[in-house]
Amino acid sequence: MGQKLCESDYRFMCVIWDNEPLSSRALVEQCAARLGWKKSTTYTTLKKLCDKGYAANEDTIVRALIPREEVQAQESERFVERAFAGSLPGFLAAFLGGKTISEQEAAELKRLIDAHREG
Repeated sequence: MGQKLCESDYRFMCVIWDNEPLSSRALVEQCAARLGWKKSTTYTTLKKLCDKGYAANEDTIVRALIPREEVQAQESERFVERAFAGSLPGFLAAFLGGKTISEQEAAELKRLIDAHREG
């Protein structure tokens, strides 16, 4: 899954992730309500994302083939690479800026760092 999702495709996948499994009719209704899309736009986007391997439409039941977390990880990695030359500390410094984080957030970050530390 090396392909990047554009913003509208990501929002479309969020509708699927938030409601799956759902009928294609319910998907059309959700996209109309949440994205302001017409039926034709929904079906065109669904076909495109099925062709790319992000979603499946089997017997009018739509579901995601790629977990939200996987797409978020890919997008996050691309962003850090593009905006911070791949420097995670640089990203965190910019993200935190002058903000403070709670003890719970600090503990969770430490747990994540320890879990992903080399060696």
